Amino acid sequence: MPNILKALDELLIKRTVTWKDVLDILIVSTIVYQLIRIIRGTNAFRILLGIVVLILFSIAAKVLELKSLMWLFQNFWHVGVFAVIVIFQPELRRGLAEVGSIYRRASVKELLIIEAVSNACEFLARKRIGALIVFERNAGLKNYIESGIILDAVISEELLVTIFIPYSPLHDGAVIIRGDRVAAASCLLPLSIDPTISKQFGTRHRAALGISTETDAVAVVVSEETGIISVAVDGKLYRGLDKTSLEKQLLELVYEIKDWKRNPIVSFMSELKGRWRRLVEDRDNSEA
Repeated sequence: MPNILKALDELLIKRTVTWKDVLDILIVSTIVYQLIRIIRGTNAFRILLGIVVLILFSIAAKVLELKSLMWLFQNFWHVGVFAVIVIFQPELRRGLAEVGSIYRRASVKELLIIEAVSNACEFLARKRIGALIVFERNAGLKNYIESGIILDAVISEELLVTIFIPYSPLHDGAVIIRGDRVAAASCLLPLSIDPTISKQFGTRHRAALGISTETDAVAVVVSEETGIISVAVDGKLYRGLDKTSLEKQLLELVYEIKDWKRNPIVSFMSELKGRWRRLVEDRDNSEA
């Protein structure tokens, strides 16, 4: 902290501004903007605001030459650096992951998982069948997995559709995906008690918001009333997704992949499955 105050003093005393100063300010501004963007809407954001207030008090103490207060702040900042690292550990990890994701491409396995989930959600939405699928990320969901029926099954569109078909013994509750496996079905999740949530949302949406608030999990919800597909993350709900936007969201949130391009092999397999499913549905409708 003393170094920061010293730099501010030098900047104020300095009469001329060079291109290096402008570049320095631009780089720092970009870093600060990205930091705020990453932690916005989280508890860490409120902590950051508190730190900013302390910095302002520290500057005021130096300007007014309040020696006791200056001594207090100087000793606080010596240990404050380590406290900041501990407090902002999840946000720092997420920020570093975002930087690394720029150079990473999705594997075929990851694309197949996302494709299976998005296809299942699209089918269930079209049939107005409710569904709740949760992706485990850094925070473990062991307690919630143990509340349901353990499956440890390979992820597939057919399995997910079968689980949520009405009158299936597993259709109540949530499916939890851990890694590349369906860990469990019919799991019980905490319901959000946020009073600002619209009353049009039922138990599935409240459960999705609840699990995404208490953990860093990503939840996908299909409404049985409207067929609208939504994603809940960090206690926020993003509605009105189609198959493509759902795939993009899940790749970014679950696998932290920003630069997403559809794999031609996966697309070809998905197209074949889609055509076969439509043929079967047309045959069933004609027979009925």
